[in-house]
Amino acid sequence: MVPKVRIEIAVDDPDVETILNTVVDTARTGRIGDGKIWVIPLQTVQRVRPVADP
Repeated sequence: MVPKVRIEIAVDDPDVETILNTVVDTARTGRIGDGKIWVIPLQTVQRVRPVADP
């Protein structure tokens, strides 16, 4: 079994290519198991915060 790391990054559309290239250049080891990267659209983001006590 090869250890894995999961990274999730949300970026603005104009920054996707730059961030993608940076992650690939930084994370690539050249060995089997380097992994895959998915780029998917993020439609909405909802913050979840604790409700402050009155």
